[in-house]
Amino acid sequence: MIDSTYKNIISWTEDIKEKNHSSATALTIIKDNKMVLEYYNGFHSNTSHALPVNENSRFNVASARKSYLGLCLAYALHERKIQSLDDKISDYTKEIDPRILRNTTFRHMVTHTHGLDETSDGEIIREFDPGEKWAYRGINIKLMTRIISDMYEMPFPQFLYQKVFLPMGLQRTGWEMDDHDDLVKVIEDPYEIGKDTTGVGKDGMESNLFVSAREFAFWGNLFLNKGKFGGKQIVPGRVIELAVSILTPTHLAQHFPRNGMFWFVQDFPRERSEIGERVPEASYQILGVTGPTLLVIPKYNVVVAKMYNKRYNYGNDNYLYYLKEFSNIVADTFREA
Repeated sequence: MIDSTYKNIISWTEDIKEKNHSSATALTIIKDNKMVLEYYNGFHSNTSHALPVNENSRFNVASARKSYLGLCLAYALHERKIQSLDDKISDYTKEIDPRILRNTTFRHMVTHTHGLDETSDGEIIREFDPGEKWAYRGINIKLMTRIISDMYEMPFPQFLYQKVFLPMGLQRTGWEMDDHDDLVKVIEDPYEIGKDTTGVGKDGMESNLFVSAREFAFWGNLFLNKGKFGGKQIVPGRVIELAVSILTPTHLAQHFPRNGMFWFVQDFPRERSEIGERVPEASYQILGVTGPTLLVIPKYNVVVAKMYNKRYNYGNDNYLYYLKEFSNIVADTFREA
């Protein structure tokens, strides 16, 4: 029986699932380090023979994988492989013309203020000067993935497996190359069959990270507890602090969001942020284009993981309202609890 405390969160989740034509949803909530809700509904794809969603179902988390890469970058700073967040990227890679990189730093890269973009034929171009604006592009993830993998002489997912996943006991988190029964398909068009989105490698370069809703919540709980999980210090507290502190250049225009190591971090409500205005300060969130959302609210000691399998967020030009409103409903629920 589902606790009525969470009825508004579930109702909102289900409403968006239907409006956006997602075939699957999952919702897990950890409060005070206890799993207080596991909710699963729908099917792994939009075909008649698709398997039902359950606690073993693993969703493609798409761009939410940035939070995993961000932890590696925080480790690199902690271990002095990167001397400073304000080091120039041109000092760490030779594959891009320094005249294009200019004064782009790690700070710019992790806070989406780098100003770089990539054309359809792979040419790196400059969209605006470093630190001048905020823009969500994919080139920073590609570059950071290569740099971190070179620093540690292994793909960053392998680094995470050794340092974090194995000590935590995670078994349903990983980059997948082959389809399995527990992997949820991604729906791009509700009138077409869901797609297999496994990749050709496990180096973190592709969006082929699959995670169960339960382990997605565990990932958030690791951050909430400053690196502790199951009573053990898995990750140094300073690494977690680096990952979820606001790192955005202080002069950035007020309406742009603030970020940590790719996480969106709340200081006060901002027009372009994906975190709602009723969410307390110091909360943080990450999401992906297929619908996964991981929200951590330290003030309420709560972690919420929400999963979908439909590419692109519902709402078109008004999509930010729907992203913000989910976090607002969560905040309202625990403020009133």
